[in-house]
Amino acid sequence: MFKRKYPNTRLRRLRKNSNLIDLISETNISSNDLIQPIFIKENFKGTEEINSMPGVFRLGVDQALIEVENILNAGVNSIAVFPIIDNDKKDSVGSEAIKQGNFISSSIKKIKDRFPEIVLIADVALDPYTDHGHDGILEDNKVINDETIDILVNQALLLADAGADMIAPSDMMDGRIGAIRKALEKQNFKNTILLSYAAKYNSKFYGPFRDAVNSASSLGKSSKSSYQMDVRNKNEAIQEVAMDINEGADIVMIKPALAYLDIIHVIKETFKIPTFAYQVSGEFSMLKHAINQKWLDSDVMLESLLSIKRAGADAILSYAAKDISMEIKNKWAML
Repeated sequence: MFKRKYPNTRLRRLRKNSNLIDLISETNISSNDLIQPIFIKENFKGTEEINSMPGVFRLGVDQALIEVENILNAGVNSIAVFPIIDNDKKDSVGSEAIKQGNFISSSIKKIKDRFPEIVLIADVALDPYTDHGHDGILEDNKVINDETIDILVNQALLLADAGADMIAPSDMMDGRIGAIRKALEKQNFKNTILLSYAAKYNSKFYGPFRDAVNSASSLGKSSKSSYQMDVRNKNEAIQEVAMDINEGADIVMIKPALAYLDIIHVIKETFKIPTFAYQVSGEFSMLKHAINQKWLDSDVMLESLLSIKRAGADAILSYAAKDISMEIKNKWAML
């Protein structure tokens, strides 16, 4: 390591004013780095604020189309869509997930017909569709892997056919990336991108999301620890990501983000593959509540996203994406 000593070196020289600080900044966020998740609710019109996620809403399809236009106007070119289906359509195997013309498939088609330029990411998992809230099929109260994959493959094909640009399996079943990639190739969806939730931890930061999609009450006190990763492990994340890349993942995701910056960093440095991170609902909500109570300055949200980018994320899913992008857009408009 080279030696620098005071007073020959005065690092504060480079912090004399804001323009100089900006000139030598190492990490910056642009609108192209951001992905806005949205919740679309079946048989619903208008908007409905999610109590545990300030400023985030469940949307009817018509309102979702308006929101997508607002997102694009803010400068964000990518969205991730999550369905909220009627409770009476949920069952033990999530059969609604693979029903032709189901709610999320028709919603995706409407969005892509209206906004063909937007990059649309569709979630592949069964928890929005099961009456027990798990991401797979239960047998003796345990999620069974291979039978779940069969359903996930059909779900992925349905979403690809609806027009999703990226298919994003978030279930953490072993082998599902290879099975989905094989099926996509066979059905001529060769250009459909696979964004794998490759290192998804069994985190306590997911609570508001489960509230948003109405799966919290179904899951109850049941745990997803048999398929989501142990929060104490790093090497396991490297193995999970390596397997998904070998099976055909184009992009990998780390989830959550803020409490897992070390994982983002090691994955990006190890594999040099496009790496996304998800600032999940709990991470967003705790910051947003603190901002609303004026316990923290509103710039803390941007600071949190910068930390994720600095750790190595190429793109970030955040419920603050649209608002942060507007801030960036307004800043440039003032110059």
